[in-house]
Amino acid sequence: MEQYIQISKINDFIFCPMSVYLHSVYDNFHADTYHDAAQRRGKLNHAAIDRGIYTTSKHVLQGLPVYSHRYNLAGKIDNYDQKKKEIVERKTLIKKIYDGYRYQMYAQYFCLVDMGYEVQKLFLHSLQDNKRYSIEIPGKDATQEFERILKAINNFSVNNYCVRTNKEKCSKCIYRNLCA
Repeated sequence: MEQYIQISKINDFIFCPMSVYLHSVYDNFHADTYHDAAQRRGKLNHAAIDRGIYTTSKHVLQGLPVYSHRYNLAGKIDNYDQKKKEIVERKTLIKKIYDGYRYQMYAQYFCLVDMGYEVQKLFLHSLQDNKRYSIEIPGKDATQEFERILKAINNFSVNNYCVRTNKEKCSKCIYRNLCA
């Protein structure tokens, strides 16, 4: 049986497959040991959602645990508005819609649908500039692309991975000191 994939790890895997492995190296350490300012800001931005105090509206589910047996996914959704039937994923600052963001939204979508919720809209919300970006509901091609990514995550082996250095990505990576 395959392990469940944490939804939050999908974006990390797209950024760099090694980051998912290296994150597990630090699992037993306090986050302050390896998180930089951006990660700490992200944690603070999610604190109200994690505690369920972002909004008092009863139709907005906050920090909702979700799962999909079909895709072996598990995680949490920032906000699901039951009236508008929309998922909102909050990010500190969105400068570009990365593939990892889209796949993370697809994972949340499939989890909610598998759990019996109706989802009509997906949004990324950039907190610093208060901008909202619509993400299309995945069609057939996007679903197949998403399934290929999940297969790559399930088949990933650190022993068979050849590190491909990308100076721009590596300079932003909190694990750069541990990587080749």
